[in-house]
Amino acid sequence: MLDQQGDVLFHSVDKLPDDLKVARSKDNKFILAEGEATGHHHSIEASSDCLIMEDKDGTLWCIADKDTTVKHQEHDPITLPKGIYKVGIVRTVDPLTDEIGAVRD
Repeated sequence: MLDQQGDVLFHSVDKLPDDLKVARSKDNKFILAEGEATGHHHSIEASSDCLIMEDKDGTLWCIADKDTTVKHQEHDPITLPKGIYKVGIVRTVDPLTDEIGAVRD
């Protein structure tokens, strides 16, 4: 299963990788992705029934014990069903150079 809010993707997975650490929250929120120009962000309340973990490469993982709401200032909120998710960012490919880059939100 795949959920998406703007440029943030949530890939449902069966298990977590080894060696994860709890991600740091900011202002009682786990920031999943932050806009470069506006400072807007995709976030989950730190007080929710969801834990955000980070692997050694900086990839975020969401462990939702209950349905969890993801918020953003310019997008409608989405609800992730209970489960485990790998958090990713939509990528683009420049057809002239074949360079891969993150979509700018």
